[in-house]
Amino acid sequence: MSHAVQNPSFEAWLAGAREAAQRPPAQPRQALVVAGQVVGSMVEGFLSQISLCRLTDKRYQLLNQEHSGAAAWHLDVPVDATTDALNTLAAALRDAGLCGPWRDEQLAVCNPAGEVVGTVERGAVRVLGIATRAVHLVGLAPDGRMWVQKRSMSKPNNPGLWDTLMGGMVSAADSRPQALARETWEEAGLRVEALHGLRHGGHVDFSRPSREGGGAGYMRERIDWFCAQVPGGMEPCNQDGEVERFDLLPLAALRAQVAQGLFTLEAGLVIAGFLGV
Repeated sequence: MSHAVQNPSFEAWLAGAREAAQRPPAQPRQALVVAGQVVGSMVEGFLSQISLCRLTDKRYQLLNQEHSGAAAWHLDVPVDATTDALNTLAAALRDAGLCGPWRDEQLAVCNPAGEVVGTVERGAVRVLGIATRAVHLVGLAPDGRMWVQKRSMSKPNNPGLWDTLMGGMVSAADSRPQALARETWEEAGLRVEALHGLRHGGHVDFSRPSREGGGAGYMRERIDWFCAQVPGGMEPCNQDGEVERFDLLPLAALRAQVAQGLFTLEAGLVIAGFLGV
């Protein structure tokens, strides 16, 4: 069922948001090849800003060589050293202040075929152009209003903006259903098995420049969004300190606030998917 309603302001926002979600890199990038497989990319010349002592101490070689007819950065390591080599590179980026917020959380690293070949610290994925996965939950009240959360001002990204009921990364330790269940509990204090009609609604893809690494990052992410009804009498309650508060919005008010830029880009596009526009 489509929830689309004509709203010139929302439609204008949506056109701009879709363009913003798919943008080429702000600077030329070179492929990052680890153990012979392309796993990401880095801005040309970026590695001249960091010390490679951590890599050389472990006898990992970082070489600038051709790959598929173009210059690329190669971490020349055995396949079973992929995770350690990537995390060693991430630590060197942290030493130089050139990665995102350090989270002590490992995310999966995949080759172009989607096969997991290792893991890396979450704070380094944007700078290294590594593709990530995330999940969002659209939560509805029985009367059709939507539950939304206001992000804590202490959040490293988009503090104070509004979001879907839940949005979070899929860590290397999680399957997609596990990430959905874990994040729903941590952010909203809700057990997915207590929700009604939980279903996969769709996905949103992002490829766009990122501010991380002094503007040298590139975001490549697939967000899978789910939809469910929060039973009457049940209210979300944050568990991890990353949500300031929750609110219930009628869909008309929701569209207006998204169009005003009060929601994150990711949440706005997930909401647009739910609305069928």
